Amino acid sequence: MNVDNTLDERGKNYGEYINLATISQSFKAVLRDSPNWKALSHDMQESLDMICHKMARILNGNPYHFDSWHDIIGYARLIESELDKDK
Repeated sequence: MNVDNTLDERGKNYGEYINLATISQSFKAVLRDSPNWKALSHDMQESLDMICHKMARILNGNPYHFDSWHDIIGYARLIESELDKDK
């Protein structure tokens, strides 16, 4: 499978990339303007960034695409696991 085929397939599930990027960056701007952003660890920041990206995919493309929802759970679970180590 070449890159163009991959991009076509992704577009079917996630919609036009330019629109997805706009939604995702808008979400991320809210995160960075929040009072606690700088207090978060890098893994927390990255998980929230990725969750924003997955939410943008849902809002811009196919909201019934299982992987988008599953990935959100996964990124939250990674942080939950780290926090659980501190107990």
